[in-house]
Amino acid sequence: GGGVCPSLFQSLVLVSRLPYVNLFQCLLQLIAPEYFDKLDPCLEAVCSEIDQWPLPVPGRMLNLPLMGVVIQVRVPSRVDKLGSSPDKPVNQENLLPAPLVLSSVYELDLFRCFQPVLTHVQLLWELMLLAEPLVVLAPSPAVSSETVLALTSCLAPLKYCCDYRPYFTIHDSEFKEYTTRTQAPPNIVLGVTNPFFIKTLQHWPHILRLGELKMAGDLPKQVKMKKLAKLRSLDAKPGLYSSYKTFLHKDKGLLKRLLKGIHKKRSSEAQSALLRRYFLELTQSFLIPLEHYMASLMPLQKAITPWKNPPPIRPFQQEEFLRTLEHAGPQLTCVIKGDWIGLYRRFFRSPNFDGWYRQRHKEMTHKLEVLHLEAISEANIGTWMKHKSEVEVVDLVLKLREKLVRARRHHLSVKEETVQRVGQYITTILRSLPEDLQAVLCPQ
Repeated sequence: GGGVCPSLFQSLVLVSRLPYVNLFQCLLQLIAPEYFDKLDPCLEAVCSEIDQWPLPVPGRMLNLPLMGVVIQVRVPSRVDKLGSSPDKPVNQENLLPAPLVLSSVYELDLFRCFQPVLTHVQLLWELMLLAEPLVVLAPSPAVSSETVLALTSCLAPLKYCCDYRPYFTIHDSEFKEYTTRTQAPPNIVLGVTNPFFIKTLQHWPHILRLGELKMAGDLPKQVKMKKLAKLRSLDAKPGLYSSYKTFLHKDKGLLKRLLKGIHKKRSSEAQSALLRRYFLELTQSFLIPLEHYMASLMPLQKAITPWKNPPPIRPFQQEEFLRTLEHAGPQLTCVIKGDWIGLYRRFFRSPNFDGWYRQRHKEMTHKLEVLHLEAISEANIGTWMKHKSEVEVVDLVLKLREKLVRARRHHLSVKEETVQRVGQYITTILRSLPEDLQAVLCPQ
C-alpha cells in the first residue's frame, strides 16, 4: 500500500509457523485495505478477534470471525488421504452472513500457478525431485511466491528437503552467497522479480523466466525451453533456460486432459485437482519401489527376542535396490517410459533422498522399539530372573525404565497394556532385590 510520502511503501506482513498459505492470503486481502486506511487501530481490532479463535485442531471444521466476515475452514489432518478431497466445510450453523468457505487452508491453485509452464510440469517435477538449483524470475512477488510454493508442493507425499525462498531480493543476507561464482549454486529454489538477477545468477543451471500471462488460443501461452547462453540481457524473453535432459519421456496425455478441461469450461479447482493427482501418482510410482525395498531391510519379527537387543536394520544398498527394479519397478504402476534407473541414481545424490531415508529409518527404528517392548511384555519375567546375578537384574531394570521413557518421549504407538505390563515387571524385579538396592533404585 502507499505510504504518507509517494516514495515510501508500507507492507502488511503475516508471520506464522503454520503453512496455511490459502487462509493467510485470504486474511491479508480482508485486512490490508482497512489497515492502510486506519493503521494501528485496525490491527488492534483484528488481533483481538484472532485471539478469540479456537485452536487449529487437526480434522476440525472452524468458523473464524474477522471484520464482519466468517471464514469457514477445515484444519488438515495426517490421516487425510493424499489425492482425495476431504469434506468441504458446510454452513451447518446457518451463519448470517453466509460464511466465506475455503476448500483448503494450504493447497494452492496449481492450475493457475502452472498455466505458463503446463508443457514442462514433468521436467519441473524432475528438477524438484533431484533438488536442482532453480531461479523463478516472475513479474510480481505474488506470482514468484505462488510458483515457488507450487513447485515445492508437487512432490507430495515426498517432502522437499531443501531450502526455498518464495520471494528473494538483493537485500536478503544470503545475496552474496547465492550470487558468487566461486562455488556451485546451492540446492534451493529462489523466487525473484528483479531483472538484475538475470546478470547475477547466470551461472545457475536452471532459470524460469515468467512474463505476464498471455493467451494463445484456449491455452495460456507456454514458455519455451531455451539454452542458458541466450539469457544475456535484462529484457530476456520468458522461457525455461536450462540444458537439462529429462530422464523420463514426456507424458503427452496430461496436456490433452487439461486442454479437454479448458474446452469443457472445467473450473480451475477441478483442473488443479487433475494436476495434483498427476503429481501424486508420478511421485508414488517413484516411491513405491523404494518403500518396498526399505521394508525388506527390517529384521523379521521372529528374530526379535525379549532379552536381547533387536537386530539392526540392514543398510540401504543402492545397487541391490536397482536390481529389484526389473521385476518391481515403477513400470508396474506408471505408463511413463524412460531411464528410471538413471533417475534413481541421481536421486540418491540429492538431499531429498537423504531426508526421505533418515525419516524412514527413524520410523523403522521406532517400530523396532515397539515390537521389542511387546516381546518383553509377553515374556515370562520369573523364568528369566532365575539364576541371574544382582548386577544383571539391576541392569535390566535400568534398561526397561529407559525403554519406557523413550516410548513416551518419542510418542511411540505402544499399547497402554504393554506399557503397564512392562511397568509391573519393573516392580516385580525391584521387590526381588535387597532393601539397600531398592532404596538406591527407588529413592523416596
